[in-house]
Amino acid sequence: MSSRFGKEAEALAQWPLSQRASALKRIVPRSVVKQVLRECGLHGFCPRLPGWLVIWIVIGLGLFCRDSCRQIYRWFCPWSSGRRRRRRQQQQGVPGRSTLCEARKRIGVAPLVRLARRTIVPLATTEEKTPGAFYCGKRLMCLDGFVLNVPDSPANARVFGRPGGPSPGAFPQVRTLALCEAGTHAMLHWIAKPQRISEVAMVPALLKRLPAGSLLLWDQNFRGYDLVQRVIAAGADLLGRGRTDAHLTPLRRLSDGSYLAKLYRTAKDRRDDRDGLIVRVIDYVLNDPGREQCGKPQRLITTLLDPKAHPATQLVELYHVRWEEELAIDEIKTHEMQRPVLRSQTPAGVIQELWGLMLSHYVLRSLMAQAAQQASVAPTQLSFTATLKILQCRLPSWPAAPAAQRNWWRQLIEEIAAERLEPRRNRINPRVIRQQRSKWPRKREKHRHWPQPVHEFRDSIVIRR
Repeated sequence: MSSRFGKEAEALAQWPLSQRASALKRIVPRSVVKQVLRECGLHGFCPRLPGWLVIWIVIGLGLFCRDSCRQIYRWFCPWSSGRRRRRRQQQQGVPGRSTLCEARKRIGVAPLVRLARRTIVPLATTEEKTPGAFYCGKRLMCLDGFVLNVPDSPANARVFGRPGGPSPGAFPQVRTLALCEAGTHAMLHWIAKPQRISEVAMVPALLKRLPAGSLLLWDQNFRGYDLVQRVIAAGADLLGRGRTDAHLTPLRRLSDGSYLAKLYRTAKDRRDDRDGLIVRVIDYVLNDPGREQCGKPQRLITTLLDPKAHPATQLVELYHVRWEEELAIDEIKTHEMQRPVLRSQTPAGVIQELWGLMLSHYVLRSLMAQAAQQASVAPTQLSFTATLKILQCRLPSWPAAPAAQRNWWRQLIEEIAAERLEPRRNRINPRVIRQQRSKWPRKREKHRHWPQPVHEFRDSIVIRR
């Protein structure tokens, strides 16, 4: 990845002033975007909104979430120099919102999926160059899901559904399950489904893309014989939380207090001792009163069977690296989105916008990985929020002189590398809601088709005499 960035940085020096925001495009080369469009049969020529530009606008929706589509178009197509070209652009103006929406509809989702498959690769290189990304030579991977609110349109509600409860949720939701590289927070693969689809049902498709030789960390929700078997078949190892009430008969006690046991698909297989998977079980408790669930039994299940190479205490501490994906999800939902819902009114637009959002997160994490490597620190020690603000502020200041362009790129990486986080403190916080309940009543079904005015406001005024 770093070598590709270096080549792209060299190419930046040849770009004219009129393409200021195009520095962003070099992270995922335009040639790859055009090739993907040709493969999808979308190579038709549109002078004003070519396909490659629409792809970058969709990615820009994730980088500039607070800006409108028309403003994002301005970032990617600033006014060019030259009297004739300037006159033509001024006559055409910025495309309207409906024009941009139709361009997005024309592109669809397939090019973004292919683009992600082509360009997204693991960012961690080696244990020395990417601290915290490996354990005993195994790439640390996490698996977790999240939901995003989508606009309350009839089409979105029909396709994605609303969360349940005493009354349907205020917004439809799309559920996303993602494989995250723990050491860099890079989302490498993801699946989006309606919120009624459980995360467990989405896991098998995602495990097909699990890198061989990695160590997968997951929560108690992703348990079961079939899922463990799929991880092993992918050539990876597993470290996950297990249920303390599950029946696991010790086969052999190990020197560190853990023991070997067998997982079975069904109770009948357990009685017949058929097709059992040997796993290592670590039962433990926490004795610090200041920590959540102090004294409550905890259990980890792993395919790392050697207690000498992988002591139980070390694995218990390692398991909490799983929370790195929770932080990556927070980067996307809180800091990058900066809005309560996505903006697309149609299901296809929602999926397209989601893929653009995830690609833009990868762009930011790619910059941070390069900056961390140059500064010889872990990528998780750099500030994601600061990187996002730096990129948003620096894109409009793309210089004209080639020498200044090379300095611009170098200073961008150096500025990101300087935004280091303080060491994490030894503390925990309760999982509570900070905001008070609103005084307004909850939105219910009767509010979704509220009667609309028949007359203009002025015509509805009646003066009382």
